[in-house]
Amino acid sequence: MTEPIIRPATTADWPGIWRVIEPIIREGVTYPLPRDLDEARARDYWHAADKQVFVAVDDDAGIIGSYTLRPNSTGPAAHVANAGYIVRPDQRGRGIAQALCRHSLRTAHRQGFRAMQFNLVIATNERAVRLWQHMGFHVVGPLPGAFHHPKHGYVDALVMYRSLEDQG
Repeated sequence: MTEPIIRPATTADWPGIWRVIEPIIREGVTYPLPRDLDEARARDYWHAADKQVFVAVDDDAGIIGSYTLRPNSTGPAAHVANAGYIVRPDQRGRGIAQALCRHSLRTAHRQGFRAMQFNLVIATNERAVRLWQHMGFHVVGPLPGAFHHPKHGYVDALVMYRSLEDQG
């Protein structure tokens, strides 16, 4: 697959983003969102005022992924970014999450962030854990039983972190 086009989202992109995020919400295994979250509340979550939203677009398939970028905290800790990624289920395994992550790291660095932190990577999402480690993130620590998985019950979540000093 060729690298998808990644660009800032527009208001016209929401229907495509919803088609990506709805099955992820319903699945309930990677995001700490209620599985019955309705479209309006999902839009409020994804497009919260503190977030920048980007989309990955494929000429043939439309919107195939999205990510949000925001400060992880405020004030003297606002130099650490946070991002969240979604990939349309039928597009998984094609390098889209990696492309989104690369784009977010470059964007965060350009905006002056010094590091990026993921606050809640579900430990049972082994594919994501491996990908984020491949992208230079390290597990800072586990949050025991922090996520109620629909199949596995209470599972650990991981805090993952990486410096952006090596981005260019």
